[in-house]
Parts: sequence; C-alpha cells; structure tokens
Amino acid sequence: MEILEPRRRPTQERSQKKFDLILQTSRDLLLESGFESFTLEEVASRAGIPIGTIYQFFQNKYVVVCELDRQDVVEVRAELARLAAELPTLDWLRLLDQLVDHIAALWVTDPSRRAVWHAVQSTPATRATAAVTERELAADVSHVLAPLTPKTPRARRKIIAEVLVHVAYSMLNFSIRDGQEHAEAVIELKRLLGSYLLAAEQSG
Repeated sequence: MEILEPRRRPTQERSQKKFDLILQTSRDLLLESGFESFTLEEVASRAGIPIGTIYQFFQNKYVVVCELDRQDVVEVRAELARLAAELPTLDWLRLLDQLVDHIAALWVTDPSRRAVWHAVQSTPATRATAAVTERELAADVSHVLAPLTPKTPRARRKIIAEVLVHVAYSMLNFSIRDGQEHAEAVIELKRLLGSYLLAAEQSG
C-alpha cells in the first residue's frame, strides 16, 4: 500500500509559511465541513492562495489529511519524550496516567483532532499511512516502556505498545462524542490501559 507523503516539504521560511497556512486552513475547513465536503479548491479560496500552490506540496486531499495526522502525533510524541525524561523515578502507571491526561486534554481543546482521525479512516491508503504514523508513536512508547517492563520480550513489547496507542486513540474519539461524559470515558481508558499493561507485564 502506498504511503501518502507531501510532494515536497518546505526548506525556506517563505515556503514553510505557505505550507503551514495550507494545513491550518485545511484543519479549520475539515472541522467545519467534514471530510466528504472537504476540497483543495475551497482550501485555496479560504487561504487566499492559488490552487497551484497547494499542488506544489500536496497531490490531493488525502495527502493533506495524512499530514495533519502526522502533525497531531508530533505533540503527543513530544509529551511522551518529556515524561520519559523523568524516568526512572516515574513508574509506568504514573507515566500512563499523565500521558492519557495530556492527550485527552488535546482532544477536548482541539476538536479538529477527531475530524482528522475520522478523515484518515476514509480510504485504504489513508488508513495505511495513519497506521505508519501510529507505529512511529508506538515505537516511542515501546522504548519508554523498556526499562519499566524488563521481563517483557522486545517483540511482545512492540505489540503491546501498538495496542496501547490504537486503543487510546479509539477511546479518545469515543470520549468526545456528542452526549458522552468525557471525564468518565478517560477514567475508563486509564483503567483499561492500566489493566492491560499490568496483565501483559505479568505474563511476560
């Protein structure tokens, strides 16, 4: 399956500003209109730039939403790195608790994350690309878990980390659905992930 990447990434400040403008406008439009109504023509119109400028960076809207997904994961990886710097004084339950709180707050304060998550589930290519992004985050999680779960083999730890990431994202999407009590859903997510990780560690 082809992994969707931008045609090129900016190397100069001027190009970076255009790139960022395209992504921010796309994020706003996606949240407002949904993925089905999302078009690059509308992005160009709202951003006040020629459609050709967008095509310099992105082949189509599917590449754009995959790049937005990568953008969302960057902040999560940064928070994970910050928490990892506190090891070994931070046990894995506290790490998990703080990481979930941070991600949950992001999903509440930035509802576009849910819109992006839904958008990347739309086609086999976007799902495959999002899976790669998830695995990159999971690799970070696996690395952080290594000193906290020394009895767990590396290959099993990799799978555990991927399950943790995928379940967390699915549950966070559930947590901000209309009519859902977000705080209660986050508590259940912590219980779910904590119980799973404890059982996985004990089983070796």
